[in-house]
Parts: sequence; C-alpha cells; structure tokens
Amino acid sequence: MPRDAAGTALPPKRPRGPIMTDLIELLRLSGPVVLSRLGIMVMGLTDAIVVGHFSARQLGFHAMAWAPSSVFVTMTVGLLVGVQVMTARAMGGGRPHETGAVLRRGLVYASWIGVTTAVLLAALGPLFLHSLGLKDGLADGATAPLIVFSLSLPLYAVSVALTFWLEGLSRPGPVTIIMWLANLVNLLANLVLVPGTFGLPALGAVGGAWSTFIARSFMTVAMAVFVLRMKEARTLGVFDKPAPDKAAEIEQRRIGYGAGASNFFEVSAFAGMNLVAGWIGGLAVAAWAVVLNVAAVIFMIPLGVASATAVQVGRAYGARDPAGMTRAGWIAFAVIGVVGLLAALLLYPTRHWVALAYTTDPAALSLILPALVLTCFFLAPDAVQVVTAQALRARGEVWVPTITHLISYALVMGPLAWWLAIPRGMGLNGVVTSVIVTSFLAAGFLLARFRILDRRDRKLAEDQHLSSRA
Repeated sequence: MPRDAAGTALPPKRPRGPIMTDLIELLRLSGPVVLSRLGIMVMGLTDAIVVGHFSARQLGFHAMAWAPSSVFVTMTVGLLVGVQVMTARAMGGGRPHETGAVLRRGLVYASWIGVTTAVLLAALGPLFLHSLGLKDGLADGATAPLIVFSLSLPLYAVSVALTFWLEGLSRPGPVTIIMWLANLVNLLANLVLVPGTFGLPALGAVGGAWSTFIARSFMTVAMAVFVLRMKEARTLGVFDKPAPDKAAEIEQRRIGYGAGASNFFEVSAFAGMNLVAGWIGGLAVAAWAVVLNVAAVIFMIPLGVASATAVQVGRAYGARDPAGMTRAGWIAFAVIGVVGLLAALLLYPTRHWVALAYTTDPAALSLILPALVLTCFFLAPDAVQVVTAQALRARGEVWVPTITHLISYALVMGPLAWWLAIPRGMGLNGVVTSVIVTSFLAAGFLLARFRILDRRDRKLAEDQHLSSRA
C-alpha cells in the first residue's frame, strides 16, 4: 500500500474508467501527430518565404510546380493509410509480430507508388502546365522545379509508410522529432541553394525544389535508421520475411484505395474553388487563397486527431471489441467537435489580425474579412467529418467515406459554389457558404453511418452471447 513521507498509509487511487483511459490515450497520441502534420505545413511555408524573398517571379514558378505535385502527394498519403490501420489492428489483436509484415508490404507498395507517381509527374506535368495557356512564361519556368519535385516522390512515399507504421504502433513521438529536424534541414538548404550562398549559383525555384528533395531524403533515412535500431524491431518482425498472405495484402491496399480516392475528391474539389473564384475576379482568387490557407493550418489539428482515432479504433477492431470501437470513436468525435468550436471562437475576434498578416490592401480585406467570419461556421463540421471518416476506415468501412466525399465535395460543393457565387451574386461568400453546407452534409452522413455500425455490431455481439449460452 502506498504511503506518504510520514509513513501514513494513503488511500488507493481510483482506477480510471474506460472513457477516461481512452480520452487520455487519444490526447497522448494526437499531440505529436498534430505537431508532425504542422511540420508538413511549415516546410511548404518555408520554401515559399525563402523563394518569395529571393524573387516574386521565382515564387510563381515554385507555386505552379508545386500545384500538380501536391495532388500526387495527397493521394500517396491516402493510398498508404492501410499501413497505419493494419498495424493498429495487429497490435490490438495481440499479434505484434505481424506488424513487421505490414511494414514490409507497405514499403514495397510505397516504392511502387513513388516510382509510378514520379514518372507520371515528370512526363505529364510539363505537358499539363503548357496546356493551361499560362502567361508570363510560367509553364516554362515551372517545368524544372516540377521535375525536381517528382524525383523526391519515391522518398516521400517510403517516409509516409514508415510514419504510418510508427503511428500505428502508438509511437508518434520519433516521427514528430524527425519531421522538425527535416524542417531545419529544409531551411538551411533553402538559404544556401535559393539565393546561391557560398559562391553557388542562385537556383531560385529550382533550389527550393532541391531543398524539398534534401529534406525528404533526410526524413526517410532518419526514420529508416530509427526503425532498424528499435529494441523491439525483431519482436515486431521487422527483419523476418513474411509468409505470403494474399488476404492481408488485399485488405491493406483496399483501405488505401478508399482513403486515396477520398483525398483526391477533396483536393480536386477545393482546387476547383479557385476556378469559381477566378470567375468572380482576380481579387477573389487572392482572398480565397488566404481563407484556404487559414483553414488548412487549423485543419492540421483534426488531421492529427484523425490519425490517433484510426489507431485506437483499429486496435479495438483487432481485439474484436465492438464496445471499444464505439467508445474510441465517439470520444474522438466529441473532442474534435469541441476543438473545432474553440478554433472558430478564436478566429472570429482575431480575424482582422489574421487578415492583416496576409495583406493590407483595403479591397482585398473587404473580401477576406466576411469570408473569414463564414469560415468559422465550417471548422467544427469539417473537423468532425475527417475524424469520422478515418474511424470508419479503421473499423473496416472503406468505401462509404469515399462515396460520401464524392457526393459531398465533387457533386454538391462545386455546383453549389458556382450557383451561389455567380447566379445568386454572393461572390466569395457564396464559395465559403458552399463549404459550410458540404461540411455539415459529410459530417452528418458519416456520423449516421458510424452509429448504424455501432447498432449492428452490438446486435451481433448479443446474438453471439445468446448462442453461446444456448
């Protein structure tokens, strides 16, 4: 029995209930993952700042080269989500040795994805840019950095597989540390290559792309070394050649197909909002870019919580614990809903300062400020929908989130944004309103689906209990 300094016996601590235990675990996992996802944003922001200070024209080349690359990056992340989910399931099912097989399959799959996307981007990217009819030599200037970006895609894919494996093991801390070290490497490389320090030629946008290549190389090598030197590496089966398991391979890829398709629909839909903004006017494009950037930074929080939720639900799935899946899911939905509301309550009174950080142009501010007010309304439902989608995938529901995102973002948001912005004359506010409607639609449908699965699994558990008693 524990005692205090005077030797008096202390009353035993009350054991934590399952809800509190899951809540603490969610927060423990989410913190490092959120910091890691913010590191991705900071890396891109660093490139833009250094290249932009060197030359506004070179920044345009860099931005145009990054745009098609970002589509492949986002799809790669989605396609490899299966590594995280299958790792968590194996741990939850008390089969840690199987996680090594998950990692090996993930690395092979990541290599194929990385090489394929690199070839496609290098071969078709320049043709795509030149087909857009861009002015001021943007297509020619963006071609070289785009090709450099393509060279780093295989490295990036491998780093994503390693990241998801470590997160599936509930070890997100090392990933976060390595990510921020990679940010430091990226900054130093930018400061040397972009302006041409130490007598090197100034590379501008190409230097920014090479900095990304160097940072991704560092990140991949550092994570691979960490995994190989883990004390538990042999216990987890990292060095063992896995036995062929066709069903597991298919399931791992199937989870990724759904997530990759969802990411593609979302990224494409939000990219299409630039087109609608362009029909409104050039100033609306700039204002929408500010709104989207602010929302994207805040979105890193639900993205991190979504990964932590997938791990918790995946572990319960592997342990055949329906109550655990239900509890982990709804705790995460409640937490991220509150976080979304707090973000909105923080953004609303600070919107003037946020807008001034981007521009002081009065005309632009007249568009940005009301759009930021409306942005406050979709932060919570957008956060809830991404966490719910990951929770569904972790419990084996792959295609419902994908179909939901197809309907919500591809079929509803785009046409609604055009109708509100142009025929209804709402301008940029119409674009943001369409995001609000879509976010509530997706969140409502996904939450309803999760609830339906709760009831189904509970009924199955009751039937199995009755049959076992009989």
